[in-house]
Amino acid sequence: MSGREDFREILRLVRPGARVLDVGCGEGELLEMLVREKGVDGRGLEISPEGVSACLARGLAVVQGDADSDLDYFPDRAFDYAVLSQTLPQVRQPRRVLSALLRIAERAIVSLPNFGHWRVRLDLLSQGRMPLTHALPMPWWETPNIHLCTVRDFTQLCDVLGLRIEACAALANGKPARPIDPTRPSANWRAESALFLLSRAGASAVSAAPVAKSDLFS
Repeated sequence: MSGREDFREILRLVRPGARVLDVGCGEGELLEMLVREKGVDGRGLEISPEGVSACLARGLAVVQGDADSDLDYFPDRAFDYAVLSQTLPQVRQPRRVLSALLRIAERAIVSLPNFGHWRVRLDLLSQGRMPLTHALPMPWWETPNIHLCTVRDFTQLCDVLGLRIEACAALANGKPARPIDPTRPSANWRAESALFLLSRAGASAVSAAPVAKSDLFS
């Protein structure tokens, strides 16, 4: 299994046999895991030609496209889950992309680095430089991230868009995920990165069936 702890948690969250769209799927590692271990009907959207070629070589159904513009071509509720793993900070229009995920899928699973982590704050305070962490491993001049945010920022965006946070987990230093309340200040300090399970606020029981507690973060 992949060393990416968010991949392990996403694999656990997704229901067997579900329809899944992996947005920004890279070379297809997560999508391949979902198809192999959960039997999902998996599709991928990837912007780089190299990533698409790698996915096709794995036998995955992936098309080349840009999350900022090409999610418009997917019909409403075409998927059970839309996955955005460590990709949201790289898009030009995060609000538009996040809203689109929950138009085309019943639920969205989003992981992202947390710029409010204590080590990030300490590096900025003590060194006055952009930090390097397990979740933010690249120097500022090489990172693809253009919209860094904190856990608190992301929860506020969910409020603006009318999204319900069904579950949230903190990830740090390769350790197993631990459930957190993302509205608590301590979560914003301690989470190196975070993983969210989202749905539309007010979604009906038919269109968004409840997730069993055993399927959430342990």
